Amino acid sequence: MPRYLTFALVAPLSAFGGVAVGERRDGFDRPARSAVLGLIAACLGLTREDPRQDDLARDYGLALLCHAPGQLLTDFHTAQMPSAQRNTRFYTRAQELAVSDLNTTLSRRDYRAGSWHLGALWQRSETPPWSLETLAQAMHEPAFTPYLGRKSCPLGLPLAPDLQSHDTAVSALRDRYRHGPESKVSIGRSSSSPTAPQERTTLRHALARTAPNRRHWAEWDRLATTPDQNPEHTMRHMIVMDQQDAETHGAPDDTVQTVFRRDQPRSRPRWQFDLREEAVMTVPVL
Repeated sequence: MPRYLTFALVAPLSAFGGVAVGERRDGFDRPARSAVLGLIAACLGLTREDPRQDDLARDYGLALLCHAPGQLLTDFHTAQMPSAQRNTRFYTRAQELAVSDLNTTLSRRDYRAGSWHLGALWQRSETPPWSLETLAQAMHEPAFTPYLGRKSCPLGLPLAPDLQSHDTAVSALRDRYRHGPESKVSIGRSSSSPTAPQERTTLRHALARTAPNRRHWAEWDRLATTPDQNPEHTMRHMIVMDQQDAETHGAPDDTVQTVFRRDQPRSRPRWQFDLREEAVMTVPVL
């Protein structure tokens, strides 16, 4: 039975960038494969120029359970940058600002406020460069600070890696959704009456209520009964993975569409990414 390393991707602010050209930096509604692999590389302590980045992109499969995309937030961004100089590299922001020839760049960047996703990682090759146990340990004690998209987007909850055996990545994500530590995080909800006791709800339910078209994304505004008591309330979530992995690790019968995303790393130092065919499934989780 295959083994899967599941982990949480929850952040108060995240950035799921797409193709970024010019001043408009659009965002996606779920993490890119390159972004999640980059987060894992940060945990391992790999720099962008490390050639082992190619091994990470080639030797591991990835699936995501998308619970809440977060509310769209667009930032009008200004920054001072030095002019491009051949054979010159700035290692810190202070070095950039010390240059006398500075230019102001303008951009509009998309962020997501309150995103909640789960990831599942598995080995594609017999002899991968890192075992899943090693990756789990790196997530527990990351070498570099992991963030969800941009450096201004730290994680809101621990990755909490968990290694288990399951038939498919879909079953691993369903089990993580039901029993993962992040599913038990609760928050207070203000009441209309100041004298009434404060209501409690789970964080993931609160985030799902803010999601656009949440019937397809996550929990509905109820949870007064369990799915066994009320079968029509059985929820279906979006799960995505590479099309090439869907037959073995996914749920082919639940695939609703395939999309192309340019998020398969080709060269990290050059910021080059290849097209990837992604299977989109809707799967019951409760």
